[in-house]
Amino acid sequence: MSAAVNNLVISLAAMQVARKIPFDDPQVLTYVRIAYVATQALVLGVYYYVAQQIKKKNDQTVLKYVEPNPMNKDESKLVTTTVRDYDLGEVSKLVRAVYMGCAMMAFMHLYLGYTQPLFIQALMGLKTLYDAKPVSIHLLGKPAEGDLKRPFKTGGMFGAASDPQTDKAAIDEAEKRIGKKDD
Repeated sequence: MSAAVNNLVISLAAMQVARKIPFDDPQVLTYVRIAYVATQALVLGVYYYVAQQIKKKNDQTVLKYVEPNPMNKDESKLVTTTVRDYDLGEVSKLVRAVYMGCAMMAFMHLYLGYTQPLFIQALMGLKTLYDAKPVSIHLLGKPAEGDLKRPFKTGGMFGAASDPQTDKAAIDEAEKRIGKKDD
């Protein structure tokens, strides 16, 4: 099953379970809040640990790829980086996603008074942590092959059109475009 379908199934199951939880009981609500905060702290702690492991490995292998612009194919840009910097950038994106999720949950829970999303997001935080590719490589020790091969496939709305291109032809084409701009 794909990650998107997996997330949907877990979300729907969590919503059904959340409907049975008596959130109007202050003690239950306190426990759910504690679980949410503990989950987010755990996720941030794991991401910090993974970042430290990446820095400790200090893999300076050069990574070249073309980052496509889904709106304009001619504006794809060539990216030359190291595995270390790429992985640190990916962990940084994951940390920003956690902070954005916390901000949205704070708004939804504190301002709008929703309680069920606290429970659901506590579960989804753990699922996201398990699915994170830098965590799979640096914490779980999986080899960087297949889906874990760098640069990571995004699997966004535009499908393969938004995935980075690593083939030699695409890299050469991007280098030629850069050479033409310099002239």
